[in-house]
Amino acid sequence: MPPIISIVGKSKSGKTTFIEKLIGELKSRGYRVATIKHTPKGMTFDEPDKDSWRHIQAGSEATAIASPDKIVLIKPIAQALTLDEIVRFFGEDYDIILAEGFKQGNAPKIEVHRKEVGSLLSSIKKRIAIVTDEPVETRTRQFSWQDIKGLADLLEEGFIKPQRERTSLYINNIPIVLTTWPQEIITNVILAMASSLKGVGEVRSLELFLRRGPKK
Repeated sequence: MPPIISIVGKSKSGKTTFIEKLIGELKSRGYRVATIKHTPKGMTFDEPDKDSWRHIQAGSEATAIASPDKIVLIKPIAQALTLDEIVRFFGEDYDIILAEGFKQGNAPKIEVHRKEVGSLLSSIKKRIAIVTDEPVETRTRQFSWQDIKGLADLLEEGFIKPQRERTSLYINNIPIVLTTWPQEIITNVILAMASSLKGVGEVRSLELFLRRGPKK
């Protein structure tokens, strides 16, 4: 899956403003960026008596609202999804995914800090950088609010470039970590088979889905 970076921080610290600037810098370098916003409150996109609401009430597992310029997927869930599970809905065609929130998740994190909102967050795992308007006592690398290019360099060299070419494997909807050897074998076998099919030219991306019925 694409590399995921969580942007975390206290309320009113400026997370959304920072993400906007970071998106612009990464886009200017030619990278495809997707974002996820976490909210602890419920959301309503399918209002009662709307067609999409009626589809779901009738038993549809998922429905989409499509227009000429955008699409919205509505999928009821029984429990909160992990960040990795949410990213599965995006697919693989992105260079990086920036998630606003998910401070207790497993993704690497950039904390956004402002002096007026108080101290840094506590008990944050995998914090790779801090964006701050004041020096803070920590071993974590610090960047000023003006150094968006420096943060983009960090993400580019540490996360985007190493994963621009990747093979992702999910078994029973669980991502499987592939070391170099099995990744090379799987990639080479699938590419060889796909390239041998009639009408297939250069393979830039490939999706393979397998579903097996229950054992009798």
